[in-house]
Amino acid sequence: MILFCTFGTVQSFGVYQAYYSSHYLSQYVASDISWIGSVQTFLLFAGGLLSGKLFDEGYFHHCIGAGSLVYLFSIFMLSLAKPHQYYQIFLAQGIGMGIGMGLLFLPAISVTSHYFRRRRAAAMGVVLAGSSLGAVIYSIMLNNLFNGSAGFGWGVRAAGFIDVGLLGTANLIMKTRLPSRRERPDTKPVDIKAILSDFGFWLCVIGSIPIMNASSIFGRTIPNFLGDVIGPFNVMIPCTVISGGLVFLMFAATNLGGTVAFGILYGFFSGGFISLITPAAASFSRDLNEIGTRIGITSFAIAFAVLTGNPIAGAVVQVNGSYIWYKPLVFASVVVLAGAVCLTASRSILSRRKSTNKL
Repeated sequence: MILFCTFGTVQSFGVYQAYYSSHYLSQYVASDISWIGSVQTFLLFAGGLLSGKLFDEGYFHHCIGAGSLVYLFSIFMLSLAKPHQYYQIFLAQGIGMGIGMGLLFLPAISVTSHYFRRRRAAAMGVVLAGSSLGAVIYSIMLNNLFNGSAGFGWGVRAAGFIDVGLLGTANLIMKTRLPSRRERPDTKPVDIKAILSDFGFWLCVIGSIPIMNASSIFGRTIPNFLGDVIGPFNVMIPCTVISGGLVFLMFAATNLGGTVAFGILYGFFSGGFISLITPAAASFSRDLNEIGTRIGITSFAIAFAVLTGNPIAGAVVQVNGSYIWYKPLVFASVVVLAGAVCLTASRSILSRRKSTNKL
């Protein structure tokens, strides 16, 4: 439910951007508008550095409670934003909702590690699939409301009321199963120095930075079940290589059928990476209490990629008022394939450390 509200909203930002470009912020260029969504997504991931540590310390309910309040307050403030007032939209949607998402996102994923060990990757995949479902529903709903009789204000409020129900239910039913580190005084403290000097872990983090986001329900569940059988790295790396190759194949998508086929395939394979990077990063943990911290560091690093990804694409594609589509495609494909190389090196280091190929 939390991923449905947070990541689902992030992935439906295209609807907001289209409406802002044609109505609310029509005097701004696409690159300026994209900063709203980029900052929101940056804070979602960057917030994991704080919320991951708080989760390890036992402040799970504090995180999701505070995050829910900040997020809901901000989305209703967004519904009150006036046309052509960039700062109002940026503060409510970019900053406010982003901070709330940052407190909610990582604890909602990490708590699955308390209930699943053997099937942890599959469990995290099912949780992340909720974001794809949210993206589909919010995109269709908001597009119809924004361009219908409801308008922007009531369209955003409708999404907000859905979020009230889902986040309220999540706060009531979600709980941790294992005692936190502060509830076990004999537990060794998390060795931050060891984590920061873990070269294999950082290769995994660096490899995740360039790989672009995409929405896929099946791509976030099926690869995860396979990852529990043969290892998350063994599934994630082929998915990443195929995703990089598929970006090049978009040159061949010259009609509606080709575009739909590309969307299905790219969504599936890129979704496999997105859902598996979390259990892959967690696999470097030497102790259960490190999981939240390691995932938080990974999310924080990824945040800088999502902050700059859309503005870079907007700057590259538009030159002197003309759109040159091949440049962002080549750029995206090259960096995704470079990420696959880093992930392969990271897997090799972890394989030697654990003396197994099931990674």
